[in-house]
Amino acid sequence: MKILLMVIGSISLGLGMIGVVLPVLPTTPFLLISLACYMRSSRKLYDFVLSNKYLGPYVKDYVDGKGIPIKAKKRAIFLIWITIGFSVLFVIDKIFLRLMLLTIASIVSIYIWTRSTPESKNIADINQQ
Repeated sequence: MKILLMVIGSISLGLGMIGVVLPVLPTTPFLLISLACYMRSSRKLYDFVLSNKYLGPYVKDYVDGKGIPIKAKKRAIFLIWITIGFSVLFVIDKIFLRLMLLTIASIVSIYIWTRSTPESKNIADINQQ
């Protein structure tokens, strides 16, 4: 089971790394999947992702319980709807599959939007300090 989780985690990590440079592919969800797999299979790989200077910032706040930054939420939801919308309008012709994709996109969007958002200091708060 550990080997299977490491393979799934590594595939997800690879997709997340591609997502860093390819804006159509969401990075954070793939990195979270890889962390979930590594948590149960390899502490060394789990720590690698979190401590990596390029990958860590995408998931560190979420793992620390601080939530998902609002910018990341908006970007993820936007990309979900662009890719699903394109598929529904131009690729898939079966109504059942279209409805299924739209339902999945809605549920994932609601899930992402309802996650907590880290509090950011605004300029007025900084000036008062």
